[in-house]
Amino acid sequence: MTESPKSDPSNGYDAIADLYQETRSNTGRALVKAWANALPPGAEILDLGAGPGEPITSVLIEAGACVSAIDASPAMVKLFRERFPDILIACEPVESSTFFDRKFDAILCVGLIFLLSAPAQTALLKRVSGALKPTGRFLFSAPVETGIWKDLMTDQLSQSLGQDAYIKALKDAGFKRIESQHDEGGSHYYDARKSLA
Repeated sequence: MTESPKSDPSNGYDAIADLYQETRSNTGRALVKAWANALPPGAEILDLGAGPGEPITSVLIEAGACVSAIDASPAMVKLFRERFPDILIACEPVESSTFFDRKFDAILCVGLIFLLSAPAQTALLKRVSGALKPTGRFLFSAPVETGIWKDLMTDQLSQSLGQDAYIKALKDAGFKRIESQHDEGGSHYYDARKSLA
């Protein structure tokens, strides 16, 4: 295995940023587009683990959202800034980002949460809830199944807490309505809302 997450906050993705950008498909784009289009015009959205910004950040921008982003990889942030020079992005781990001192209409986290340790995942869900407005929404991808596996690109360990644990953690964090969705590639998403509306 490569560097541990403690020594590399990007969980191995900084070393493969160019490869990731070259091979990242458009999977998830349609689902995120529908989610973003259901938000109020000009919604303030925080994109966690934004990577180089394609295809997900661009969908949010196309939907007319006011986007801010976080990624722990300096190489990914460099690629993001080349593509979106006017979008504010912080190069820092989501676990300690100061962006969570602000309030957002929605927060998005695709392909990231399961790269974190189990305690860091549940802590992140609480941080997200605290950074959302009372009517805020949170969309994140994570498997339904519980399990540990090696990331195919980085050889780092990934961990899914499983659907029951994610739903419990979301409810404990103050989310009132939780729905499930799948993208065209079969990836599972949790769409959580602070309110029942």
